[in-house]
Amino acid sequence: MEDFNINQCEIRYDYENMDFVKVTKMLSCAFWSIDIKIEEVKQGASNSALLIGVFMKENQIGYARVISDKTRFAYIMDVYVDEHYRKRGIGQLMINSILTHEKLKDVYQWLLITKDAHGVYSKTGFKPLGTPDSWMEIRNKRPER
Repeated sequence: MEDFNINQCEIRYDYENMDFVKVTKMLSCAFWSIDIKIEEVKQGASNSALLIGVFMKENQIGYARVISDKTRFAYIMDVYVDEHYRKRGIGQLMINSILTHEKLKDVYQWLLITKDAHGVYSKTGFKPLGTPDSWMEIRNKRPER
């Protein structure tokens, strides 16, 4: 990893360009989707407005997806960088690529949730909710699949 250069990374978009075996392996280790199965990953991906993957040669090292109406609102989720490539700018690369993607050019309300990556997202323009008391949620337990 010592000779890593972010300029060697390739960004790919769209369902057919993702390595869902690798994406599932990454997401199944994430605290928000422990033990997620490939069928759920693929279903979520197929229902998303945008998918982004970062690759080193043919090895997928990053993934994120966006749920959006492509007009007013977008929610960024499942942002994950392979643990061997973290703290090298890949997360910011993905977020900036999402925020400037042609498919989402009309979106003016962006949202994401993070437990521990506030520093990454603040560098791309995200701030804590300005009106947190306006937001409401229903949060059910993740179903067994």
